[in-house]
Amino acid sequence: MEEGSDYRRWDELIPDALGLIFSNLPLQEILTVIPRVCKSWSKAVTGPYCWQEIDIEEWSNRCQPDHLDQMLEMLITRSCGSLRKLCVSGLHTKMIFNFIAENAGSLQTLRLPRSEMSDSIVEQIASRLSMITFLDVSYCGKIGARALEAIGKNCKLLVGLCRNLHPLDTAGKPLQDDEAYAIASTMPKLKHLEMAYHLISTTSVLKILSSCPELGFLDLRGCWDVKLDDKFLKDKFPKLKVLGPLVIDYYERNDWDDCSDSSDAFEYLAWEFLAGEVGEFDEDEDDESYWDDEGRLEELELRFYEGNNEDAGLYGWPPSP
Repeated sequence: MEEGSDYRRWDELIPDALGLIFSNLPLQEILTVIPRVCKSWSKAVTGPYCWQEIDIEEWSNRCQPDHLDQMLEMLITRSCGSLRKLCVSGLHTKMIFNFIAENAGSLQTLRLPRSEMSDSIVEQIASRLSMITFLDVSYCGKIGARALEAIGKNCKLLVGLCRNLHPLDTAGKPLQDDEAYAIASTMPKLKHLEMAYHLISTTSVLKILSSCPELGFLDLRGCWDVKLDDKFLKDKFPKLKVLGPLVIDYYERNDWDDCSDSSDAFEYLAWEFLAGEVGEFDEDEDDESYWDDEGRLEELELRFYEGNNEDAGLYGWPPSP
């Protein structure tokens, strides 16, 4: 930079510093806007500092499974082993669960609601999730007590668990205390537990309370067979907050600040994840044409720059500002 210049060259910032700045932007902008500014910015967003926390849960609810797997693999690969938090919904393949486990060395918060993992898959990957402190496996209909037991035995640092069920999935079925007993026997450090609409008994809940002395929040909405006396709870567990069994007009995704997702932390936007050849940068190009009204992926074509080629002109990069 010339001496006395009034302008500061952003490309002189190291990629790590730029990555920390860009991590505060919505993921859509990180993937489709920032890489088109200049080569150094493109290089920054392919580094790990933008991807220590990945939250694509809302977008994943309305995209195709193969598109979801490709997006997730790309973002986790960019994290370079530094991934601390992952929130994604509706995963289906054994391959993607194994991929997450292989890159979970630093992972502390894992949300996988509505995913299709089985007990056997969880048993295979649980040992690689040992650093997990908060886990959400709500509405995962193919897992049961075996999976929870494997999680509890391998995830010794676990202090938060969401295992809510959908009321339609449990209506008319008999009591099933096996998951509650698996939690009680393997997760003594729990501070936050959600078990909405489980078909559990009062006895199994009392077993959880006696086995998890640090429990501060327990969600029992829709657990109609559980009968807990308010005076008993106040005397025996004065620090415990119990929600339910009565269902009230209440929504609290996670009452525990250390594990919750702030509604302001990310702006959920459905983006077009495009996989194919990167076209030349065109200042007159209308980016809005890439986005359909329903926020769904119609085709895959990658529209970000890897930033590894020294010839910026090859991909139409403009010069650094």
